[in-house]
Amino acid sequence: MENKLAVVFDSAGTLLHMYRVARDMSNGMMLEDIESTMLVAGRRGRALVVLHADVEMILKAQPRRLISDFMEKEHVELDVSCSNGEVSPSEISKIVQQSDLVLGDVQEVFCRVKTRCPNIFYLACGFIVDVVEQSVTYVVSTGGRLYPESKDTLQALHQRGAGLYIASGDSMKNLSRLSRCIGVPIDGVFDIASTFDKERIVKDLKKQYDKVIMVGDGMNDMLALRSADIGILTVQQGDSRPSRLQESADVVVGNISEVVRFADEAISS
Repeated sequence: MENKLAVVFDSAGTLLHMYRVARDMSNGMMLEDIESTMLVAGRRGRALVVLHADVEMILKAQPRRLISDFMEKEHVELDVSCSNGEVSPSEISKIVQQSDLVLGDVQEVFCRVKTRCPNIFYLACGFIVDVVEQSVTYVVSTGGRLYPESKDTLQALHQRGAGLYIASGDSMKNLSRLSRCIGVPIDGVFDIASTFDKERIVKDLKKQYDKVIMVGDGMNDMLALRSADIGILTVQQGDSRPSRLQESADVVVGNISEVVRFADEAISS
């Protein structure tokens, strides 16, 4: 192999410090600093769904407008980012479109994130859908800003000749901006990547590189962490990580800059 090392990064929580809000649709309560993938992991049949819509369009819309009408008239699509068990994208879409969700539900979580997350890099929203209950259980929004060390870390890896990749459950609209900012080629960006997609991406890269490092922070990174030659779990976000996620990684780091040291070891070995 001509290529020595590839490093694959998750985005939210790994390259970006995230602020997350979920509105529990059963009681209207706002849950702050939550991990959306953990809400999915809490019950089989749940899925995290990304809404591909322009943020400003949502914020300017009539709050009482139904999500179903907005999706149909504005040609807005959904994608399943991760799920607990097999789910059908068509069934997910049907549940969302038959719900009584309105744009005001999304606007409320957007505004909460924007208020609490200064210097926001990007803003995204979606839903957690329960196919067993046939309902939308949470409306979620995330806002993120780059960790101070992210850009320098990626630059240091590039200087060492490492192939740089992003595999994330986020949309290409957000990831393309991130990739330009930190210097990852756009053809190395994999959007709306599920848990199994990330695992496949790592396995495919292992055919092209001597060694592959996976860097992630969430439950949807677990299979990729296990498949990589070196799985690095970052806990820079500051929230607790389940023991089974920690056990899936080879090392746990508190700062993304520590990835460079493990890359140096991989290159020299």
